[in-house]
Amino acid sequence: MAEHREVVVYSRKGCHLCEIVKEGLVKLERRGGFTWREIDVDSNEDLRRQFTDEVPVVFINGRKAFKYRMNEQDFLRKLAN
Repeated sequence: MAEHREVVVYSRKGCHLCEIVKEGLVKLERRGGFTWREIDVDSNEDLRRQFTDEVPVVFINGRKAFKYRMNEQDFLRKLAN
């Protein structure tokens, strides 16, 4: 993966599914090719309204890629596109 990719995870505190997705990203990040950051949807009223209870949501380079759950193989495939 020559290009550098940006991954953003919209999540909230106390979200079990969010923790699972973030653990997967930490594991996959070791392979390189992307950086990721987390945004707490409860930190902003607009984000809270936009995502309500639909977290975690993963975006790859600004495009929505996953909601609720993330399959590692599918993540790598989408990251490569």
